Amino acid sequence: MNLFTNLSFSTLEKALDGAALRQRTISHNIANVDTPNYKTKKVNFQHTLDQAVSQNSFNAIRTDNRHMNFSTGKQREAYVTSVNNTMYNHNLNNVDIDKEMSALAENQIYYNALIDRLNGRFNSLQTVIKGGK
Repeated sequence: MNLFTNLSFSTLEKALDGAALRQRTISHNIANVDTPNYKTKKVNFQHTLDQAVSQNSFNAIRTDNRHMNFSTGKQREAYVTSVNNTMYNHNLNNVDIDKEMSALAENQIYYNALIDRLNGRFNSLQTVIKGGK
């Protein structure tokens, strides 16, 4: 029996991977705020949660063929895209530092919430191992 391969741990792991990739991407955007021709990068990883859930056979009970599945279709890893349709500086750079700092703070809160949840899971395991003491 492996304690760390259940749905909760794998979902939290995927969410942490996505949040870490988003943190690196936002930091890269901030570092290049004055770089000519630099285009803002954006991470898409919300589908990663769907992937983690669907890989563990988390299926809805459908009573009619017209009902939709919980799965959102194609499964992918987190990925980075460039935003090319905006421009904030005369040097063709499109990094909005206020928007990036806001996204950085939001991602940090999200990451901390995931860590708190993971710590809760480990504390539950610790309680079980100690026999409820």
